Amino acid sequence: MKARMPQGYGRPDMNSLMRQAQKMQEDMKTKQAELEATEYTGSASGELVTVTMNGKHEVTAVKIKPEAVDPDDIEMLEDLVAAAFNATCAKVDEAAGAEMGKITGGMNIPGL
Repeated sequence: MKARMPQGYGRPDMNSLMRQAQKMQEDMKTKQAELEATEYTGSASGELVTVTMNGKHEVTAVKIKPEAVDPDDIEMLEDLVAAAFNATCAKVDEAAGAEMGKITGGMNIPGL
């Protein structure tokens, strides 16, 4: 005896899936624009060096406190700038991942 399943059971509604995908895509574009407009700040060594960038990883400001500048130890200043830059990049990436994860429901979509 063959069991009968209710209408549409077991088969996805392709139109509904397409609408959901389009809505997700629109939500992602909106969130991406918001993230790109947001500014993020990271610092190194107790805020001796602070880097600010937007969500597109474009540096908008670098602040260096006078006590971080030692003419005899330029390498330390270079390291502080690099560390502040990397800390800020990590914040941008973390924020983007968290916000996009909310939209995609945790699905791992390449390129996001």
